[in-house]
Amino acid sequence: MMLLSGDPPRSRVLALILIAIIAMLAITPFVFPGAKPLNVAAKICIFAALVASYDLLLGYTGTVSFAHTMFYGIGSYAMAIALYTMGPNWGAVATGIVIGLPLAALLALGIGLFSLRVEAIFFAMITLAVASAFLVLASQLSWLTGGEDGRSFSLPELLRPGTVFIQDLFGVRINGRILTYYIILVGCAAMILGLLRVVNSPFGRVLQAVRENRFRAEALGYRTVFHLTYANVLAALVAACAGILNAMWLRYAGPDTSLSFSIMLDILLMVVIGGMGTIYGAIIGATIFILAQNYLQALMGAASTAAADAGLPLLPGLLHPDRWLLWLGLLFVASVYFFPTGVVGRLRGAPKPAD
Repeated sequence: MMLLSGDPPRSRVLALILIAIIAMLAITPFVFPGAKPLNVAAKICIFAALVASYDLLLGYTGTVSFAHTMFYGIGSYAMAIALYTMGPNWGAVATGIVIGLPLAALLALGIGLFSLRVEAIFFAMITLAVASAFLVLASQLSWLTGGEDGRSFSLPELLRPGTVFIQDLFGVRINGRILTYYIILVGCAAMILGLLRVVNSPFGRVLQAVRENRFRAEALGYRTVFHLTYANVLAALVAACAGILNAMWLRYAGPDTSLSFSIMLDILLMVVIGGMGTIYGAIIGATIFILAQNYLQALMGAASTAAADAGLPLLPGLLHPDRWLLWLGLLFVASVYFFPTGVVGRLRGAPKPAD
C-alpha cells in the first residue's frame, strides 16, 4: 500500500494489523465457510471505502457533513432502479453507474458551492436537511424507488450464485457470489488507495492547511471554497461507488440499508474509532465495529453461559446477549478514552522499539 499510495503506515504494529486484515478479507471464502462470514467481510470492505471517503471530509478538512449517506443511497438506488427496470444485464449495470455517479457529483457540487461558504455548523445543518429531504423523497416515490419496501432485483447471470466457474478449489465452489465478493474487495481497495494518493498530494496538503486555519490558507492565496467543494465531490463519488457495490451485494436497495440516519452514525463511530485524518483508520474502524456488531452478541451469549455454569454471581445477567448494545456503547466510550486520536493515531504515536 505504501508503494501504491506514497503513504506508509509509519508503525510496524499498524502495518502488521493492516496486512492481517487484508489477508483475512482475501481468504475469507476459503477459510470461513457459510454465508454470514462472507456477508460480514463484504460489509467490512464496503464500509471501509465509505468511511475513508467521509474521513476525507471530516479528518482532512474538518467539515462535518450529514449528507454522506445520501450519496451512498444515490449509488444504491441508481443501480437498483436500473437493474429492476431494464432487467439483469450488463447494460443496466452500466446505466446505473452512468446515472448514479454523475448525479451524486452534481448534488455534491451544488451543496458545496452554496453551503461551504458559511460556518461549519450551518453547513452541517444544511446537509442534514438535504439528506432528510432525500430520505423522505425516496420513501414517497413508490413508483420509482419502491417506497419503504425498496427495490429487489437480479444480477447478470455471471454474478449469480448458481453460476459455477470452478467446482472445487481448496474445498470451495467458485461461483458468481464469490466473484461478486472479489469485485467488491478489489473495487474498495482501489478506492482507498486512490484516496490515500489524494490526501498525500499537494491538493491534500492544501486541505489540511484549510483544516488547521482557513483564513491563513485564504491569505496565502488558496481558493478554499474550490478545494472544499472538490473534496466534497470526490467524497461523494466514492460514497456513491460504495453504494453501488452494496446494492450489488445485497441485490436490494431500500431506505434502511441505504439512506438511514443510523448508517451516518455508524460511519462517524468508525471514523472516530479508527482515527480521523488517516484513511488507514477507515479499515481499522470498519473492521472493529462491524465484527463487534455481528459477533459481540454471540460472544456475550457464550460468556454468559460459561459464567452461569461456573456459578458466578451477577456476571450471567450482565453478559446476557440482550445487553450487547450496552457493551458496544461501553466499548466505544473506552476506545475514545484510551485512544483519543483513534487506533491509528495511537499506534503511530507509540514509541518505536529499539533496534
